Amino acid sequence: MKRFASSLAVVLLVLLVGCAEDEPVAPTDPEPQRTPTGSSPRRADPPPSSFRPAELTLELEPYAAGFEAPLLVTHAGDGGDLVFVVEQVGRIEIVDDGEVAGTFLDVTDLTEPGGEQGLLGLAFHPDYERNRRFFINYTDTAGDTIVAAYRASRDGTRADEASARTILKVDQPYSNHNGGHLAFGPDGYLYIGMGDGGSAGDPQGNGQSLDTHLGKMLRIDVDAGGGYGIPNDNPFVDGGGLPEIWAYGLRNPWRFSFDEPAGTLWIGDVGQDELEEINRVSAGEPRLNYGWDLMEGSRCYSSGDCDPSGLVLPFTEYEHDHGCSITGGFVYRGAKFDNMRGGYFFSDYCSGNIWGVDATARGPVEPNLLLASERPISSFGVDEDGELYVTDISSGEVLRVVDAG
Repeated sequence: MKRFASSLAVVLLVLLVGCAEDEPVAPTDPEPQRTPTGSSPRRADPPPSSFRPAELTLELEPYAAGFEAPLLVTHAGDGGDLVFVVEQVGRIEIVDDGEVAGTFLDVTDLTEPGGEQGLLGLAFHPDYERNRRFFINYTDTAGDTIVAAYRASRDGTRADEASARTILKVDQPYSNHNGGHLAFGPDGYLYIGMGDGGSAGDPQGNGQSLDTHLGKMLRIDVDAGGGYGIPNDNPFVDGGGLPEIWAYGLRNPWRFSFDEPAGTLWIGDVGQDELEEINRVSAGEPRLNYGWDLMEGSRCYSSGDCDPSGLVLPFTEYEHDHGCSITGGFVYRGAKFDNMRGGYFFSDYCSGNIWGVDATARGPVEPNLLLASERPISSFGVDEDGELYVTDISSGEVLRVVDAG
């Protein structure tokens, strides 16, 4: 067993809350080309939901332990039935049936973890079973965001560290609000969540500026060669903004996920002083403005009077009486728990509350409080069967989300 998260890392990660107290702090073989399927249309008939919050007895069931500041749990999609746990300190561990089976990648010498910095994201290529390509997001020793491409061994159990290739670097003006999540969309492109650059109140106006990657959802084609390409339907490919930008107006998107059966994208965006929000949109809808820093959630932020027209308003939100830093989650599509199916589950890092909402509902909706876990939940994740997990950064545990009833 590895040591648990150091008290320094745990205390510093509380900065993730992004509340008013935030303060500033000073080549491999060429890949055969694949044609992405293009943007995913909004479905008129999303899968039916059997989500019944009143009948749920939600519990967190221990699955694996001994991690150092776990920030993410995911799978490779290659039929291997393994899960991968990302540790903020710079390691990715393989877990096989609840037991740590070895280190997949170690980049501890490339990052200085603490606060909101470190190894933050991992995404496996949709064709990982064949090409063994995967991507990570971390802050380097200077505190800047790096998105890097790697290849793994043929059996998928160990990364080839010599294959590392930086494909994107974004300068970070402050140490917080780095975003850090990566995920492939149903269109085959890689999406990158970027925070507004940090401090408090977006002092540089990055959320609404189209001349910076900060405060954005980026969308790139990692199969285009030469690092990456720009999808031809990105909204600013012909000018008016940076071509990688897919959406803007985000403060600190701490975990987003695609619900492919419904063709939707879900984003948890950390609030400033009052509100934490979840956004649900069509996965194929570009140029959306999520409002920051004109609005915080459904309320005006930068002035007492703002025009919300043309902005994406939250699907659900909660006030800081119930927590102070949202952890975005997933729509449950597993087979084990009928009462959970079709519900979107998310939590708060500070309070440990876990909520659920019906993914098919017409928003905005009030969230259903399902469990007061009192755990610092740093991330949700799913395995290849669609079963749901959370990571507890303090105890170093990965736990399964189950309906004990």
